[in-house]
Amino acid sequence: MPSSEWKVPVVLQPKLKDCDFDLDAALASVLHISSTVPETAFSAATLGTERAGNAVLIRDTGIVLTIGYLVNEADSIWLRTGDGRVVPAHVMGIDQTTGFAVLQALGRLDVPAMPLGDSDMAQLGERMVVAGGGGRQRSVAARVVARQQFAGYWEYLVDDAIFTAPSHPNWGGTAVIGAQGELLGIGSLQLEQSRGKGITENINMSVPINLLKPVLEDLITLGQPNRPPRPWLGVYATEVEDRVILMGITDRGPGKKADLRVGDVVLAVEGKPVVTLANFYKRLWKLGNAGVEARLSILRDGQQKDVKVITADRNRVANSPRLH
Repeated sequence: MPSSEWKVPVVLQPKLKDCDFDLDAALASVLHISSTVPETAFSAATLGTERAGNAVLIRDTGIVLTIGYLVNEADSIWLRTGDGRVVPAHVMGIDQTTGFAVLQALGRLDVPAMPLGDSDMAQLGERMVVAGGGGRQRSVAARVVARQQFAGYWEYLVDDAIFTAPSHPNWGGTAVIGAQGELLGIGSLQLEQSRGKGITENINMSVPINLLKPVLEDLITLGQPNRPPRPWLGVYATEVEDRVILMGITDRGPGKKADLRVGDVVLAVEGKPVVTLANFYKRLWKLGNAGVEARLSILRDGQQKDVKVITADRNRVANSPRLH
């Protein structure tokens, strides 16, 4: 279905009577975003060359916030307002640690900026509006169903992610809006949650806005946080029955150079046991900054062996954004 035609079912849309703020004014701050990425980009194989989702105007000067994978390595980016106006944009900075991306709109958006709130207010059971670009018809009245750690297979960890339900069908870059019309998070993923007796429901994982505040000015002025980059292996990992298993190895990453392989079970980092993805990442990141050597104990074909990997800076592998 063309993106201009889909709508959230009416029963799931937010209602004016349930909000203590100007709902339509808040939703006007949420934009549709689309980008194109060169086929040669590092992320093209996993994320595709045409991407679409949502973004939020957070400053009247045209500063826009979204989730990084929508614009990572993009050579063209377009923002569309709720009334159909289209404005180009470029990436100012991406924070690989949190997943946030900050953009500069290259034209007048003429919509209000959404204020940043305190994401600690998004507690279990609280009502939220999870908003996509396009107003109430592209937004969901939701509740917070969990605040907990999330570990992603791409060497990513959020200690206190926001989980909401019902799920927004176009979750990437959605705005999680609190009780005062303030921005509390940015949508990242859709996941399945078990409700027992074999029943599952889809939920959204969003990145808390409080993680943006310490790095926002750096992203605007420097293009990245003013802190040393974390060690990166270039692997995709999953967690199965207290085991961390490598399910993918990136072609340009240090793991490939060190001969890590799909199916390897990571037993330890520098001799310290690994049983969960979060455990794996935290042990790796504690070794120091990007470039540090990491000794992984792995199980391969029934035999244990050590593999030494010279870690890298993830940002140096990706294509640099093109400024307009």
